[in-house]
Amino acid sequence: MVSVALLSTPWPLFNRPSIQLGALKAFLRREVRGIFVDAHHVYLGIAGTLGYDLYNRISVRTWLSEAVYGALLYPERQDIISRLWHKRPSRPRKPGFDEICRVVREASKAFIAGRDWKAYQLVGFSVCFGQLTSALYFARKIRERAPSLKIVFGGSSCAGDLGRSFLRAFPDIDFIISGEGEEPLAHLARWVASPGASDLPAPMAGLFFSGDDGSIPSEKSSQVPGLDDLPLPDYEDYFRQLDSLAPRKHFFPEIPVEISRGCWWRKPSPLYHHRGCAFCNLNLQWKGYRAKSRKRIISELKTFAERYRVLSVSFMDNLLPMDQSVTLFQGIAQLGKDLRLFGEIRGTASLAELAAMGSAGMAEVQVGIEALSTGLLRKINKGTTVIENLEMMRNCEASDMPTLLANLITQFPGSDEKDVEETLINLAFARPFRPLKVVPFWLGYGSPVWNAPARFGIKKVYNHPLYSRLFPPQVMGTLLLMIQDYRGSLKAQDRLWQPVKKAVKAWEKAYSGLHRGAKSRPILSYSDGGDFLIISERRYASEDMNHRLKGSSREIYLFCEHARSTAEIVGRFGGLGEEKVLPFLNMMVEKKLMFREGERYLSLAVPLRGYMRRRA
Repeated sequence: MVSVALLSTPWPLFNRPSIQLGALKAFLRREVRGIFVDAHHVYLGIAGTLGYDLYNRISVRTWLSEAVYGALLYPERQDIISRLWHKRPSRPRKPGFDEICRVVREASKAFIAGRDWKAYQLVGFSVCFGQLTSALYFARKIRERAPSLKIVFGGSSCAGDLGRSFLRAFPDIDFIISGEGEEPLAHLARWVASPGASDLPAPMAGLFFSGDDGSIPSEKSSQVPGLDDLPLPDYEDYFRQLDSLAPRKHFFPEIPVEISRGCWWRKPSPLYHHRGCAFCNLNLQWKGYRAKSRKRIISELKTFAERYRVLSVSFMDNLLPMDQSVTLFQGIAQLGKDLRLFGEIRGTASLAELAAMGSAGMAEVQVGIEALSTGLLRKINKGTTVIENLEMMRNCEASDMPTLLANLITQFPGSDEKDVEETLINLAFARPFRPLKVVPFWLGYGSPVWNAPARFGIKKVYNHPLYSRLFPPQVMGTLLLMIQDYRGSLKAQDRLWQPVKKAVKAWEKAYSGLHRGAKSRPILSYSDGGDFLIISERRYASEDMNHRLKGSSREIYLFCEHARSTAEIVGRFGGLGEEKVLPFLNMMVEKKLMFREGERYLSLAVPLRGYMRRRA
């Protein structure tokens, strides 16, 4: 028998099991005869010891999370790393950094001391964003207790040349899995289980190790052909660990569910000829796009809810599949379970798709808005326009629709005064809707910008300088790391986008001020009287306003709940003629009750009651 330990070290979200560990454990148990697999959600124990609130505040900030275990990994650099910590404005003020490190060190040592690592032949680490120094720390300490143990790293932070650089820099790592983990990890498990195994495993795409002949290119990987063929992820270890915590530490976790792998939005850019969003590096570990069948997805949700007695589900997809999504979410709704779902979608999801999601229990959607300038959207290759983004934001503001979570990217290299000016103008039309979160652009390894920097005005790319606070110079010299930096117009971009940041802060203040009450209404809504329409406009620090539309004005406004071209509107209301329609539309735009982009118009008010209705 071969015994394998799978570890996910801090700092993933503590309130859900690791989908990586769950999926790999289930696959190994099915594919490798006589195997024993332990899945250790190390981060859950550390979170329980630190306190969930403090853990969460650290886990959502990459430099904070890497700093804690960086100080444990290199204690001689404690002072340097402490200065990095104290310069981060998002750091917790109490307890201090040294105390946090002490608590984490003791909890980590207790975990390591509580297991017989010599009983395993192979230990695998899932290494994603913010987990590098913690995984390295645990690998070193486990290696000290079991020198002959084979250690493998995999996950999104190990893809391609990133992983190869880890092999050069860190002698505690024996193998790197680049890309999807199931087949290469099973290959390694069979190798260590074989009596009289050769010194090295047979070559396999996506498996790197010291001493390999380098014949497998870094971009190659091994993937399962169909996701429906995968076994159901096994989360039993996480729930047993949660049950073992003190009663005051118990909570109802979220279940991670995977519908697809990869991203179906990988269209070539008309400007730069790259594929996918220019800033995105989320798909380094996947090649192509694969999705599970509707039947399999619904079956998984039903099984997880009944097996673990939880109703909160996070879809882990980079992008939910939108083909047949209406029937998928209708099928989920028919399960008759009060699920609370979260997923990521594009800004082009239709009203019918959102309504189906809402009826199935989709509480929040992370939407790829990213910009309120169509020129900038074109530069980052979103494949969307501002009017589509505003339609999505408005639809999510209506009752019984998922709550919208979305970012506004600033300081994108190559953005200019025109992009900022357009953004500021369009922000005034977005103010009735949930504010976007300002996210300054950061350069990620493997993104289209990183692969073709000159096209975006970037002169040189390199590891982010803050990594040099974490790792000694001799290690930094061999590493390639996820967060990159660049030489270009960084300071100019920061100055350029300051007015947008200021405008978004005012937007946040007004929106929160108008939604303080538990029963607060939408900021811009309408009530339909059948042959007239009353639009209510709530205003911050000013008197509210009402507008009444009658007859054809009402009909035009409702017709434009979906973005319509001038030709469509005139065609629908041909008896009025363009000379009557355009003055009304322009008046509505001037009052910011409608939005215009080119020749297309969108009504911005949401219905005060019930679902947003699709109007033909």
